[in-house]
Amino acid sequence: MAGIYFHIPFCRRRCGYCDFYRTTETDLKPQLIPALIRELNNRKDYLAGEGIETIYFGGGTPSVLTIAQVKKLLDWVYRLFSVATNAEITFEANPDDLSPEYLGGLISTKINRLSIGIQSFFDEDLARMGRRHNSVQAVECVNDAYRAGFKNISVDLIYGLPFMTSEKWGENLEKALSLPVSHLSAYHLTYHEGTPFYKLRKAGVLKEVEEEESINQFEELIKMAESKGFMHYEISNFAKNEAFSRHNSSYWFGEKYLGVGPSAHSYDKASRQWNISGLKQYLQKMQQNKPFFEKEILNKDTLFNEYILTSLRTMWGVSKKTIREQFGTDYLTCFQQGIQQFVRSGHVTEKAGNYIFTKRGIFVSDDIMATLMLVADSKK
Repeated sequence: MAGIYFHIPFCRRRCGYCDFYRTTETDLKPQLIPALIRELNNRKDYLAGEGIETIYFGGGTPSVLTIAQVKKLLDWVYRLFSVATNAEITFEANPDDLSPEYLGGLISTKINRLSIGIQSFFDEDLARMGRRHNSVQAVECVNDAYRAGFKNISVDLIYGLPFMTSEKWGENLEKALSLPVSHLSAYHLTYHEGTPFYKLRKAGVLKEVEEEESINQFEELIKMAESKGFMHYEISNFAKNEAFSRHNSSYWFGEKYLGVGPSAHSYDKASRQWNISGLKQYLQKMQQNKPFFEKEILNKDTLFNEYILTSLRTMWGVSKKTIREQFGTDYLTCFQQGIQQFVRSGHVTEKAGNYIFTKRGIFVSDDIMATLMLVADSKK
């Protein structure tokens, strides 16, 4: 099992909270598509012998692409790789791009899953975040997508916003869960250095919400999602009828993936590669056929830490059997010594040989995982 990720860096506007690599230079779009195809050709052996189970268009804003451009990229993937007949093919989109005509074009391609960046259903919050769509478009695009034939739809929301009350957060959840969606991703606002929100907080214009308020909003998220039949399968993700994000799950399960485009990351279970970020530099490197990525060889400790970090985030947890088989008994002994304090405190439970966060543990998961990383590093 392996995946392919396309990073489409274009944004018509920069959102106040986003730290992903993006550019407003949409005039370079015609140059990007040939460069992505060239990279696919150059790296077609990176996943040699692996069937492609997932393809993901992320960004940036993939929905700035024309339908013809989307089809062209998918045609090249199918030409160069062995793609499973039931592959999950996800397309990130902004609500204001999803007109009925555009959705009709998307459904005519092999795209079978949409991830829609709604973030909020309140116009004033959307304006403060720098989003281009409004609350009416947020609702209409989901219904239009469902009518167009998309039955696997995910929506993104943000909580922990300094200008969003708990009442508004509850209304956001109520609205999202009333729509024909099978997946919900909800992320707490993070003030990434260099973003407009970071600068506004530093200047005292924005005030970070209190920890208690963040926990209350997270608790409300879990309660409301589960009451509507959504399974809390990863810290920030919920799925109905087991409509898990197969692409993101492949990251958490340590599967191989190829990242194509500026700033995209790749992983082959032994090393990690990341492409140059600047779009113009990326285009230039591709035209000149020069190296366009950096590479890190991952040692056993790093691979172990990453397994713990990603697996504990999910409802399946950390497997003792996997640690023993992939890393050895020394690593298992070290991990069990570190995890026991959290089992005793009720933050972690053991089920059928797997260590899993309890609901209580989820709220302090970052602190627990950081502690386990230190334990893992000191195993010798």
